[in-house]
Amino acid sequence: MSTTEHCALRPEKMLPFGREKMEELWETTVSCAWEEAGHEPTMAPMLEEIVLSRSGLDKAVAVRLSQRLGGAHFPRENCEDLLMNVLSEDPDITAAMADDLQAVVQRDPASHNPLIPLLFFKGFHAICTYRIAHALWESERRLSALLLQSLSSEVFGIDIHPAARIGCGIMLDHGTGIVIGETAIVENNVSMLHEVTLGGTGKEFCDRHPVVRSGVMIGAGAKVLGRVEIGEGAKIAASSVVLEDVRPHTTVAGVPAVEVATPTEQDDPAFSMRQALR
Repeated sequence: MSTTEHCALRPEKMLPFGREKMEELWETTVSCAWEEAGHEPTMAPMLEEIVLSRSGLDKAVAVRLSQRLGGAHFPRENCEDLLMNVLSEDPDITAAMADDLQAVVQRDPASHNPLIPLLFFKGFHAICTYRIAHALWESERRLSALLLQSLSSEVFGIDIHPAARIGCGIMLDHGTGIVIGETAIVENNVSMLHEVTLGGTGKEFCDRHPVVRSGVMIGAGAKVLGRVEIGEGAKIAASSVVLEDVRPHTTVAGVPAVEVATPTEQDDPAFSMRQALR
């Protein structure tokens, strides 16, 4: 399933990012960069290189990721060329990244504007890197995809297999230690905190990783193992170990996780980010 197909699954609450919305998000980012450049002159060269000299989010992301991922074994110039080539071939990837950026701004009170996660949030950087790696994987460019996965894991501490299928509007809060396996499926508008694992069980070559439906929130340190399904709008409490399916709009907690509450559909765990069990 492609990124575009996943985006079509998103609930009405987050409509697909059209050109007008993407331009508005980018204009806000540029405006914030100009303001910060005037307020903090030492940051002006960085802001100029990443944002102010660029014409859109795709180019800004390619530059910022290449700054962070490029190195001795994969020079920054080569990295930027690879990223930009993939983004220019498929505008839907940039639209998905715009959704992810907007998700961070909406759900994370530490993100006061889109400039902050674009520059500094490794959760956002990791999901952007995954999106490009996934496009490479789907194009049978497997070594390049795995290179990006490896670099992302080393630099960001977040390991997402490029074959995983992930929808739009994803927030990886803090991000450190998140692992998403090869056959995992994550639908739209999902929020995960640090040290979440969507892992497999056994060593069979099959669909062995979780399916996470739209609107789910997975708390810090939670482990979801095997081909279990986490129903739409469910909440998984921090440090839980999930080994069985979770019904939609329920909260589970514990080791192994058991159902502890049934929030209303209006609770929207992925959007509210409330950690309470009830």
